[in-house]
Amino acid sequence: MRSIWNGAISFGLVSIPIKLVNATESHSISFRQIHVNDGGRVRYRKVCELDGEEVPSAEIGKGYEEADGSIVPITDEDLAQLPLATAKTIEIMSFVPAEEIDPLQMDAAYYLAANGATAAKPYTLLREALKRSRKVAIAKYALRGRERLGMLRVVDDVIAMHGLLWPDEIRAPEGVAPDADVTVRDAELDLADALMATLGEVEMASLHDDYREAVEALIVAKSGGAFEPTEAVVEPAGGQVIDLMAALERSVRAAKASRGEADGEGEGEAGGEGAAEAEVTPIRRKARAGAGTRAGTGAAAPKAVGGKKSTAASAKKTAASAATKKKTTTAGGKSATGKSTSRTAKTAAKSTAKTAAAKKTGSGAAASAKKTAAPRKRTSA
Repeated sequence: MRSIWNGAISFGLVSIPIKLVNATESHSISFRQIHVNDGGRVRYRKVCELDGEEVPSAEIGKGYEEADGSIVPITDEDLAQLPLATAKTIEIMSFVPAEEIDPLQMDAAYYLAANGATAAKPYTLLREALKRSRKVAIAKYALRGRERLGMLRVVDDVIAMHGLLWPDEIRAPEGVAPDADVTVRDAELDLADALMATLGEVEMASLHDDYREAVEALIVAKSGGAFEPTEAVVEPAGGQVIDLMAALERSVRAAKASRGEADGEGEGEAGGEGAAEAEVTPIRRKARAGAGTRAGTGAAAPKAVGGKKSTAASAKKTAASAATKKKTTTAGGKSATGKSTSRTAKTAAKSTAKTAAAKKTGSGAAASAKKTAAPRKRTSA
């Protein structure tokens, strides 16, 4: 790997010659600006505002703009003459536990390589000292025209340095946290813990950039002339969480399912997915007090008058019997038979009603004749 800076680590009175090598690289895909009509490249031209001439890179320098707009020229020679002790030295200032470093301060990462055979011994000494102390070294160094803060730690058998932001470069999180007074229940925390445990750990090496791979496939397809645009499948965005507990429970079950684990917990909970269907038992209506029911029909038995069933009740019973017969016939045979049975039942009901009326008329006539015969008998005596 190509070094981007050469210097030394100052470790007390020990000086370790090192080379600075980039520990990270960007795999993001960059695009060029083109003229859409003909595909020609569109380039930026650096033009002087005073004479309108394009300026080559060799004639471009640095300048500081004052508040009134005037420019103060600053040359590389001016910067090189500054009394900067860290110009070519990574100066270790202290050793602290790694947990004292806020991840918000983390910046670019570099590998420090021993520069030459004479650097191997002190390099190994510093590496083993960092390992045994389980601490990191805080250092100052200068790179690309400015002094920076760094953290040295051991990665495998190499000393790595992370660039750190200065403490005054970290903004305070004012107004970022929710203003509402929210209370979190222990049961919700328990479910969150269960979800974290279910998701478990991940192999960092297995993570990759899906978007970059899709862009690369797009470029290959378009360069071959066989590109056909397809609609991206977009997962529906989650709406407002109404029931946090239910959402956590579903998340735990989904995480277990994705990991192929059996879900023995949380089944049958209200609102949860995969809950067992409830069995519905029909409620039987109670019969009114003092009224009997006929089996199979649920109809109340007719009341008796004078120890005998009334004619109207008899007619109703006949009609009900005919209706029952109709249902039986329809279930076992054709619907036409059911219609015929219905007509027979209606005819029987009418006939019964007529018979009852005739009996009533005959009973009245007999009583009238009896009353008329009684006076005649008294007169003849």
